[in-house]
Amino acid sequence: MLNFLPSPITGLLSFLFYTINTLFWLVPIIIFSILKALLPFDAWRTFFSYLLDRMASNWVALNTVNQKIFIPTKIKISGLEKLEKKQWYLVIANHQSWVDILILQRVLRGKVPFLKFFLKKELLYVPFLGIAWWALDFPFMKRYSQSFVKKNPHLKGKDMETTRKACEKFKYKPVSVMSFIEGTRFTEGKHKKQQSPYKHLLKPKAGGIGFVMTAMGEQLNKVLDVTIYYPDKIPSFLDFLCGKVNNVEVNIDIRDIDQALVGDYVNDRAYKIHFQKWVNTVWQEKDDKLERLNNQYHQE
Repeated sequence: MLNFLPSPITGLLSFLFYTINTLFWLVPIIIFSILKALLPFDAWRTFFSYLLDRMASNWVALNTVNQKIFIPTKIKISGLEKLEKKQWYLVIANHQSWVDILILQRVLRGKVPFLKFFLKKELLYVPFLGIAWWALDFPFMKRYSQSFVKKNPHLKGKDMETTRKACEKFKYKPVSVMSFIEGTRFTEGKHKKQQSPYKHLLKPKAGGIGFVMTAMGEQLNKVLDVTIYYPDKIPSFLDFLCGKVNNVEVNIDIRDIDQALVGDYVNDRAYKIHFQKWVNTVWQEKDDKLERLNNQYHQE
């Protein structure tokens, strides 16, 4: 509605709205997360988990209002029809910008259980948001390279143990476990350095979601494979705030989780190889889809 304003003014007003909205919900989220931790009863903890997720969903809803007021972005969405709020989902998506998170939250709010992102441990120290993510049971992960584990063998299996503990919190109520399996945002520099076999994607890292499958694969109902495409260019968060993102396309594929996708990613080498091949196949299909979208938009 107010996107006629100069972009610096739009960006400033939108940022203030985000800040006020975040601070407004941060206080009750922290208070009720402390109560949840102090009361040693499963029923109470489940109740507070639902309450906290409702608060977080309201936070996302007001962020969406902010976007509709200040930002003229049109989001074309496909694949929402068969989603349910009472299912356990593993959500995977390509990652290009911080804007991806805002888009995913806006598109999936109210359609699936509240998204719980796997986050790098360093993000715990982001002002305000870090403590909010902690209070909402977002899993913070610290990944170790194979070379580092070889030099520090006592850390072997630590990744899996951290994932298992994180997933324990997700067994009592439906949840959407979200992972950007490229591990970082796409840039041309990273793409070239990796020598990625994909045209529009970085190489996927199967380990994180492999650990999730090991920890709670029997409980997960579906995989939501989300493809995010920006027709003009990959935007920065500032671009989005200032109303410079005109169009976004979001495609959601619902993939079944059969028995072949559930196994022990740590100890079963055959399963690990099979799961990695499955991830690579999904990623190739996503890359082909991005190429089709790119051709479609640039021919119009």
